[in-house]
Amino acid sequence: MFLMKDIVRDPNPVLRATAKQLTFPLSDQQKQLAHDLMEYLVISQDEEENKKYKLRPGVGLAAPQVGESVAMTAVLIPDDDGEIFMKEVLVNPRIISHSVQNVALTEGEGCLSVDDEHPGYVIRHDRATIQYQTLDGEKKKIRLKNYPAIVCQHEIDHLNGILFYDHIDTKHPFEMDENGVLIG
Repeated sequence: MFLMKDIVRDPNPVLRATAKQLTFPLSDQQKQLAHDLMEYLVISQDEEENKKYKLRPGVGLAAPQVGESVAMTAVLIPDDDGEIFMKEVLVNPRIISHSVQNVALTEGEGCLSVDDEHPGYVIRHDRATIQYQTLDGEKKKIRLKNYPAIVCQHEIDHLNGILFYDHIDTKHPFEMDENGVLIG
């Protein structure tokens, strides 16, 4: 199980590297990594458990964030009612299409690997189609919009050496184009 001390912090160079694509079948070590990434998210979203282990809650955790520069990320995204909308480990994920319309969270984004405050809108695509493989190597495609699209774009960025604050316009951090969507 990963603890907060296991989460790599900015400016560690692994967070700026392009993660290596994985080949199938996955090794036992890679399968264990997938399990541990998801386990962190599950425990971190449980109020009692995250207090017990002193974890920051997360909805996504990419392998580079624990020092493994491989193209794997776990996402555990609740819906508006607190039920699980998406619980998946994405292997070799990539965005294959996206909307022109932008989206941002009104409160900005956070990251388990970034301790500093970075105020501003993190401009992302409102809709994205993501292609990935499951732990068994099965190819899947999923279309996401709004918050789930934001989460998956944030995690895929980790696999490409990009951090959320790279998307903030430093001169105009709280400006959104007129057709953009703000989610509060």
